[in-house]
Amino acid sequence: MCKELFNGLKPVKLLLAAIVFTIISYVVHMIGAMASMGYYTMPEYFSVWSKIMMPVAGPPPVEFTLYSLVFGFIGALLFVLIYWAVRPVLKVEGEYKAGAMYGFGVFLIAGFPGMLSMILLINLPLFLTVEWAAEGLVIDLVCGAVVAKLMSR
Repeated sequence: MCKELFNGLKPVKLLLAAIVFTIISYVVHMIGAMASMGYYTMPEYFSVWSKIMMPVAGPPPVEFTLYSLVFGFIGALLFVLIYWAVRPVLKVEGEYKAGAMYGFGVFLIAGFPGMLSMILLINLPLFLTVEWAAEGLVIDLVCGAVVAKLMSR
């Protein structure tokens, strides 16, 4: 069954799509971090951030960026693999539309419920969790369209 789901998948396309996804995601998250930087520097939230992100007060170390890129790439690989598996059921004209529809579905299944859970579980400003969800929506829509186009070639 697994072999049938991934029949025709070319590893080079998979890696290229995952790399492009990772780059887009990183850029969107950096823009979001710059736009909401005030929240990261508020002393009342210092205890919320992981020791990887903020081992001491101040900007994250280089290691955090490396972890972010690796974790983002792992997520991108999963995004691309699952897109490849479900693409036959996306009955939409055009790769961009099909990919964006897939990305919106990913957001509805993971991004939005994740934001709601974060509001309940973690002491963070509401605006910050909503901003993170908006970043996720942009990433899922844009990367869905880009991944679909890259995987169709």
